[in-house]
Amino acid sequence: MQRTMKADRALFEVHLAVLFFGLAGLFGKWLSLSPPVIVLGRVVFASAALALVLAVLRQPVFALKVKDMVLFALMGLVLAFHWAAFFKSIQVSTVAVGLLAYSTFPFFTAFLEPLLLGEKMEKRFVLLSLICLAGVSLIIPRFDMSNAVLQGVLWGLLSGLSFSLLAILNRRMTRTYSSLRVAFHQDFFAGIFLLPLALSSAPALARRDVLLLAVLGIVCTAGAHTLFIDGMKGIGARAASLISALEPVYGVILAFAFLKEVPAPRTLLGGALILAAVAAVSMRKAGGLR
Repeated sequence: MQRTMKADRALFEVHLAVLFFGLAGLFGKWLSLSPPVIVLGRVVFASAALALVLAVLRQPVFALKVKDMVLFALMGLVLAFHWAAFFKSIQVSTVAVGLLAYSTFPFFTAFLEPLLLGEKMEKRFVLLSLICLAGVSLIIPRFDMSNAVLQGVLWGLLSGLSFSLLAILNRRMTRTYSSLRVAFHQDFFAGIFLLPLALSSAPALARRDVLLLAVLGIVCTAGAHTLFIDGMKGIGARAASLISALEPVYGVILAFAFLKEVPAPRTLLGGALILAAVAAVSMRKAGGLR
């Protein structure tokens, strides 16, 4: 009975975390700020919250080897680009387009891992990649660079590509550091890289902007990471990875509820193909953390 309750709690935590990850996309519409400024606000609040969590758990924060610090700096740079591309995708198109295009990242990972880690390529990924590509093609109404949906898909694919690289780097670093420490360090270094770029535009932040950035960083980033990691201990990485494939689904539902965004039928059909293929890939590979 007690074991069942723990499993149910872990399942709830992972679903709640994925819901928060999906909610993050809406901030691209709620905030009329440039993507670098949004991401800077996100990582500043997330870093502060994660540092507090690490302190409570009595885990060291900056006890790093020099070579690991360099790698974390690279991860921070990749994370900064990933989130900036993600919010740009949503700003130029819709929440659904941005989330669905980003969700193709497992396929980039499936092809990058053999290239970067020398692992064997699984043949079935080729077929699943073609299904995913068909889904992406369905989302795009016409292949014209002036089309907002095409722009959103391209930015979303760049977001997915950069996240796949980040997931591979995460896989290496989590062998030495806890997932919370990895999340903190990449957020911290992302903030360092984004600070000069954000300050150069010198945006005037209203109280509403600061509040939204705080929610994005604390709830949808630090809080979601903490819940996901804690829940994953109870249900396993494989199950957690499958549930994480629901991020676009939660995001689309939330966008409809709060933004009144109604995806086009072709977007829903293309998204269904993408998510089906992603779920199949996730049955074999555990995804990274947002």
